[in-house]
Amino acid sequence: MTDSEVTANDITARYYETDSERMLTFERGGQTAAVAQNREGYAMLKVRPAPDGDELERYYGFDMALDHAAELLGVSPHDLPVPEDAEDMGM
Repeated sequence: MTDSEVTANDITARYYETDSERMLTFERGGQTAAVAQNREGYAMLKVRPAPDGDELERYYGFDMALDHAAELLGVSPHDLPVPEDAEDMGM
């Protein structure tokens, strides 16, 4: 299981893999956002308010998913740190 974490701009990003999904989570001051993709890495990205939360929206592109995650945290998408293992998410 891959597991990596990076913190920048008071935001902690964590990438990990479950049995069925690749998961990128963000946490800032108690607020969370999550971007999930199937384990094979070819499906649309799902944005959730938390890793186990209900899906809010699906995106083909990683940039669009990050925009939504940043909106949930109230920050600019450019402020989100992304662990190297997660940089290839999206279609």
